[in-house]
Amino acid sequence: MKETRICIIGGGSRLWAIQFFKDLAYAKMTHGTVVLHDIDHKAAVNNVSVGVQTFRVNESEGRFRFTCEDNLEKALEGVDLVIISIEPGSIECRRGDLVLPEEYGILQSVGDTTGPGGIMRARRALPMFFSFAKAIEKVCPKAWVINYTNPMTLCTAALYKAFPGIKALGCCHEVFHTETFLAEKVAEWFGVPQPDRREIKVDITGVNHFTWVTRASWQGIDLMPRLKEMAEDENTYSDLTETAKARIKEEKWFDCDHLIALSLLRDFGALGAAGDRHLSEFVPFFLNSDEELWKYGVVRTPYSWRVEEDKRKKAKVFTPEELKATASDEEGVDIMCSLMGERTLFTNINFPNKGQISYLEKGRIVESNGFISQDSIQPVVSTDPPLAVQNMVRRVSDIQEMVLEAIWSGDQKLLFSAFLSDPLVNLPRNRAKELFDRMLEASSYRA
Repeated sequence: MKETRICIIGGGSRLWAIQFFKDLAYAKMTHGTVVLHDIDHKAAVNNVSVGVQTFRVNESEGRFRFTCEDNLEKALEGVDLVIISIEPGSIECRRGDLVLPEEYGILQSVGDTTGPGGIMRARRALPMFFSFAKAIEKVCPKAWVINYTNPMTLCTAALYKAFPGIKALGCCHEVFHTETFLAEKVAEWFGVPQPDRREIKVDITGVNHFTWVTRASWQGIDLMPRLKEMAEDENTYSDLTETAKARIKEEKWFDCDHLIALSLLRDFGALGAAGDRHLSEFVPFFLNSDEELWKYGVVRTPYSWRVEEDKRKKAKVFTPEELKATASDEEGVDIMCSLMGERTLFTNINFPNKGQISYLEKGRIVESNGFISQDSIQPVVSTDPPLAVQNMVRRVSDIQEMVLEAIWSGDQKLLFSAFLSDPLVNLPRNRAKELFDRMLEASSYRA
């Protein structure tokens, strides 16, 4: 494989970037240069040392050179692959996304993709993505771009809005978790060792974090009849309130039992293909109260924990053991290797609709399966879900399109229309406008 030059925008990350270093160290056929760019230049400088340490720990010294660059255009010079994983704005901005809506009775389990929090996060992120795209168009227009930043759909759409010829996709691991859940059920149903999630074949459709499985199989065996039987069984939905309360005490904010995903299969005919925390925000009757959410074992991630976690990450010092590379479930390096011609990868992708999702307009960023190979991404046509699912996804996609256009054109009235259209904003108009104005101020970008 030829030498690869990678630029990581958000290279000062103390979580995702480090995992990427480990995955690079594990993929022995790769070599080249990693350029880190971050608005927090000190954090990028620190991660240069972590990158070097990671390759030393994994006996891969010399395969990749690590450097950082404060100027974005210089960082992009000569790159083959651009990775974007940023936090749009300071952690304090998340208070406006999450805490203010609570004052109006609007609960959000994540608040980074949809709902009031997702819209305000997009308002901060999209101008940055427009700038990234313009810089890529100017400096490295043939480079491939992988976006990891939420709101995934809108951030990826912003890249194409500013540079229609960009070669970009959004990468999200939520479908991986669903595949792992199905692998667990295969082991239970057929009395076999749990297979690797990649052995589970799923047909997916929708938009990021509101993705649906219409077909699922293992070794040619159709899993949908068993899943539907499970979804129809009332015993499946045991009250997990005590489990949820225990998770709050233990700060296990991300645990998932897939009960919301199964209830969607029961009520709408397709399995939710994201974690329950994300799915619940698109179907708001799950978020009428914490008590209702707890029945499914789901807990909302509190703003206070996010603030403390941000401090912890920034102060983190990695031990050699923590930097030891093993096979991970992330696919960023696999995607890179495929685009560079090392292999062909079949996986879920967030990519412009070329007809792979029949019920949404072409050009919109949708999530489906696709083949990734040398300098090529070919999406696979998805099976249409039931009409009820199509209607829900279409509404989400239409609101996302409104948000994109509003931020691109600076049309605050259109942005409020999108805000008011969101299913979570179940408020009288004057209260919604009051919340909107307060959130604009509280969640505005601050470095």
